[in-house]
Amino acid sequence: MTCSFDTVVFQRYVSTTSIATGVIDMRLLHTMIRVGDLDKSIDFYTRIMGMKLLRKSEYPDGKFTLAFVGYGDEAGNTVIELTHNWDKISYELGTGFGHLAIAVDDIKQVCNDIDKAGGVITRQPGPMKHGNSVIAFVKDPDGYAIELIEKD
Repeated sequence: MTCSFDTVVFQRYVSTTSIATGVIDMRLLHTMIRVGDLDKSIDFYTRIMGMKLLRKSEYPDGKFTLAFVGYGDEAGNTVIELTHNWDKISYELGTGFGHLAIAVDDIKQVCNDIDKAGGVITRQPGPMKHGNSVIAFVKDPDGYAIELIEKD
């Protein structure tokens, strides 16, 4: 069996920590989504969703660009990696991916602001069908769903 250096390092790291006792130092770094129009996606996530463009790198040999957006720096926050493959215009979303989720203070105001900025609200703010959380859904330019969840 062959495995990459990263896999070996990860296996050694996990074997020296205890997930069962909660003594583990891991965190979610980013979620990657493939986008058809990088400029349009960056505009959506920065102008409409209020994130910041944290970094952007082009890889000419691989014919792709990575852009990272988020509400804070990558050192302490989970961010979104937008991957743009230069030869691809669009993607099928598939049935495995569900949505991104963002906590907000005033969901009605946020949805109003998103709507005014040209964003698409696919589910207006309201309580979950089987719960008490107040949620709404927004669609990004590539059709990915973003759930807004009002903070308690």
